[in-house]
Amino acid sequence: MSVSTTTSRLAGARLPRWCLPSNWPVLRGQPALADIAIAQGRIAAIVPHDASAPIDPASRHLRGAPVLPGLVEAHTHIDKAFTRGRLGAVAPGLLAAIEAMKADRADWTADDVRERAGRALQWAGAAGVTHVRTHCDWWEPDAAPIAWQVLRELGDAWSERLQVERVSLIPLHLFPSRDAAHALARTVAASGPGARLGGFVHTTNWDPAALRHLFEAAEAFGLDVDLHVDEELNPQARGLATTAALVREMGFGGRVVCGHACALAAQDETLALATLDALARAPITLVSLPTTNLLLQDARTGRTPRQRGLTLVKEARERGIPVLISTDNVQDAFCAFGTFDPVEALAVGALTAQLDDVFDTWTEAICRRDWLSRTPRASGALAVGDRADFVIFEQADAMTWPARAHRRTVIRAGLPIASTQ
Repeated sequence: MSVSTTTSRLAGARLPRWCLPSNWPVLRGQPALADIAIAQGRIAAIVPHDASAPIDPASRHLRGAPVLPGLVEAHTHIDKAFTRGRLGAVAPGLLAAIEAMKADRADWTADDVRERAGRALQWAGAAGVTHVRTHCDWWEPDAAPIAWQVLRELGDAWSERLQVERVSLIPLHLFPSRDAAHALARTVAASGPGARLGGFVHTTNWDPAALRHLFEAAEAFGLDVDLHVDEELNPQARGLATTAALVREMGFGGRVVCGHACALAAQDETLALATLDALARAPITLVSLPTTNLLLQDARTGRTPRQRGLTLVKEARERGIPVLISTDNVQDAFCAFGTFDPVEALAVGALTAQLDDVFDTWTEAICRRDWLSRTPRASGALAVGDRADFVIFEQADAMTWPARAHRRTVIRAGLPIASTQ
């Protein structure tokens, strides 16, 4: 990837509050605009914009256009992407989508996965994504699926443009014993960098002993854990609460990320909030997938859904739980729509969850890659020395963003690489 070898400046950028220092000046209730100096592809300085200063010919004058750091796709499935057109009719709901994808996966080849997943990374990169965590369906107890190695190869090929992490999406019933769990974790750990141990945890396969085996194996092989958990509206689901208790009991040393957690919205409020309190103590990152969960939860043929299927993002954030929002599925059995653009996912989430202050507060949920890592930074604030990866929204404004957010310029290492109209 090319890196800017000259000094340049983004002048008059409107950055969100969360990525500015706490002492940043505020004008009329809004953060002051920023000038971002870039040298050798990295941030050289971030200072309040001085409108009275002479115009610098090396500057790109943004006039208050919203600017974000590189975006994060915290939870997606590029192995399944772009299969919807060949699936035929798919019954509504999560379990029906799983069966449709299992049937299609029987005919997958390495070339098929490579083309579709590669296209997904191209779309994500063009949207301004710099970090992708993709889950990979893993239903075989004795060997890694075809897609697993292909995703590793794609991650290597794309490493200079974006980081690709892989999560083994393994149903809980494949962890029936410590030996079985260790065998799976050993295969995942041996597959190279960027691998995470994952599981599908649902009331249809619920087994608390198996969940313990998964965490013990992850600990033994030094793997972070990322779970699909309680992706349902069954108030009896206990996967998330049990995960929080296990992490605390074991003193688990890795990072734990839990996606979906839709059951919180269907549970008694006292129980749901107690589960979130336990998550905050663990600690565990929560990922919400609004687009796919709106389509899959409370879904029945010919009936308008009554429940939204979104997890309790406001209550989680109030407790200091890291909350990320991501795309999930794109053009497959689970979701016929989507473009691997986290901004679109946040827009859906903002409407569904009635989020306030979306640009200044909730954009954190599509930018904080450190909330996925083992050693998160203490602050999300941009820092001198960070790579100069930005997304500029030329036609938007911070108050109504993400309205008119489709048009954007993507900056990587100080250089524009893509512009959408």
